Amino acid sequence: MSALLALSNVQVLYDHTIEAVRDVSLEIEEGRIVALLGSNGAGKSTILKAISGILGQEDGEIVGGSIAFAGHDLRRASPASIVARGLVQVPEGRALFATLTVEENLVMGGYGLSRADTETGLEEVYSLFPRVRERRGQISGYLSGGEQQMVAIGRAIMAKPRLLMLDEPSLGLAPQIIDSIFDTIVGLNGSRGLTVLLVEQNAQLALSVASRGYIIENGRIVLDGMAETLRTNPDVQEFYLGFGTSGTRKSMRDVKHYKRRKRWLS
Repeated sequence: MSALLALSNVQVLYDHTIEAVRDVSLEIEEGRIVALLGSNGAGKSTILKAISGILGQEDGEIVGGSIAFAGHDLRRASPASIVARGLVQVPEGRALFATLTVEENLVMGGYGLSRADTETGLEEVYSLFPRVRERRGQISGYLSGGEQQMVAIGRAIMAKPRLLMLDEPSLGLAPQIIDSIFDTIVGLNGSRGLTVLLVEQNAQLALSVASRGYIIENGRIVLDGMAETLRTNPDVQEFYLGFGTSGTRKSMRDVKHYKRRKRWLS
């Protein structure tokens, strides 16, 4: 099966000098959930910005490699044209229009739709997130973090994505809300075949729903494979799932200061 999204040897620089991503290659088949894992600052969000065509907003640029979506080259595509092709991102931190109502935010997500399609899209989002329906007339900036994340995902769904990219959707949320949001994501994948690229620091959560995973460190992919294989990999268990070889949970301090095994980068 050919990949819906394929990155090959992508290199990204900021300010023409700072290398944030080096030789990153990954593939996402249609209908799959794929996890991109790594610690803060590893390059995860930079990869999403490169795919979405918004690096220029932060003086970033792709200086090497290729990005293809459904066979189309994205390197010089505008953000609007990328969304129009069906590749939509939910950014880290939700990034709602805080002074607009919930429904106004959702309508912005489907700004190119007809009135009839907008109404259909709104009803779809409200069915996925009943709490969003209850809050639709409220100002978005006053919602809880979990409610804002639901609206952000709903706004992306309004754009009728073929591939949905989620940047740290669990960040700062209560476990019960996280479970609800991830149930919705898995449901969309299962019932509608929505392809998902899930960027997460919570490796255990991400690998529990993904079919495949990639691990990035210092701007490079250091390990990839089927999710079940990664979950049972001793290195992944120690450094990303928080378990040492004895089966005891390691503290994040221990993990942070432990030197990665050199063979990962060989």
